[in-house]
Amino acid sequence: MYSDFQKHLQKELQAIEEAGLYKQERIITSPQHAAIRVSTGQEVLNFCANNYLGLSNDKELIKAAKKTLDSHGYGMSSVRFICGTGDLHKELEGKIAEFFGTEDSILYASCFDANGGVFEPLLDENDAIISDALNHASIIDGVRLCKAQRYRYANANMEELEDCLKRAQAQRHRLIVTDGVFSMDGNVAPLDKIYELSKKYNAMIMVDESHSAGVVGRTGRGTTELFKLHGKIEIITGTLGKAFGGAIGGFTTGRKEIIDMLRQRSRPYLFSNSIPPMIAAAGIRMFEMMTENNTLQDKLHANTEYFVAKMKAAGFDIKPTESAICAVMLYDAKLSQIMASKLLDKGIYVIGFYYPVVPKGEARIRVQVSAAHEKEHLDKCITAFTEIGRELGVIA
Repeated sequence: MYSDFQKHLQKELQAIEEAGLYKQERIITSPQHAAIRVSTGQEVLNFCANNYLGLSNDKELIKAAKKTLDSHGYGMSSVRFICGTGDLHKELEGKIAEFFGTEDSILYASCFDANGGVFEPLLDENDAIISDALNHASIIDGVRLCKAQRYRYANANMEELEDCLKRAQAQRHRLIVTDGVFSMDGNVAPLDKIYELSKKYNAMIMVDESHSAGVVGRTGRGTTELFKLHGKIEIITGTLGKAFGGAIGGFTTGRKEIIDMLRQRSRPYLFSNSIPPMIAAAGIRMFEMMTENNTLQDKLHANTEYFVAKMKAAGFDIKPTESAICAVMLYDAKLSQIMASKLLDKGIYVIGFYYPVVPKGEARIRVQVSAAHEKEHLDKCITAFTEIGRELGVIA
């Protein structure tokens, strides 16, 4: 049986490779930071990690994790409702709720699980989900698991959202779902306008703050802080795997009754192991650090403004961004891979993004700026992009 299927897979894989869409994985042999080592022994500057605040190799978080290995062990070996709930899990959930100004929180193994487990327990065929067209794959998959009526509006298009809300008045409850920052473009959802429409049409809101928490807003509390809606959004999902230390773990935070229902019925929560105690301890320390000062957020914002301005001045086509994501548009999948490879030769680690990660004809290199980057790192990256861009005819 497998021989026939094997031939089918080989043919499909060959077609992917010939189309220039085959994804190669580079191997990193050092801790995650601004400068990293890859398996060839080359040291390169990393401009494609979600390490927005530079905390992935932070000494304070490592110290907290090491201490907890001794006091709480390596893993929980259980789901939460059996014997997988530790004191550190509860403390971290409290820290998350305090940070976002919500009533309660629930932890997951990842934000993919959080988004996969949020819709089905809360909504059914009598309800409606209205989703932004550029929402993350985890949101799309989570919506598919739910029997609610589905509506979709073009990215950040408030006229289309309002039309969807008008049509969704036929349903019992309505939930508007949006990314806070759209990960491929870097733009911020117009949450202030979404909030006004939600009040007008009696809808709730869910925001995935994975790429905005720690990044957007003066103190990094995400789009709810940016638009002065702190504590007013019903559901927020996010991750500990990006700005918040870069390890693993996701969360949903929001209204108490919503979180209570997720504890009872959310399948990824009920049937997945608890996150390791050391991850919870590092998360607790991270939230403490973020409430002590805004040094990392201030540096990240300054780095991003500098980088985007210099790249635009060099002539690159940059998507409008209000985050630490800078999408350098190339439009051709093979070109994005060629350029990324040439940039690696110059010591700049970036990746080309192309279909199916982004729509066909929308290939790009997504540059992600970090508070760990120094000005000389940014300048080296800009110089390399400019040289390779001219060589490949991307810029004049």
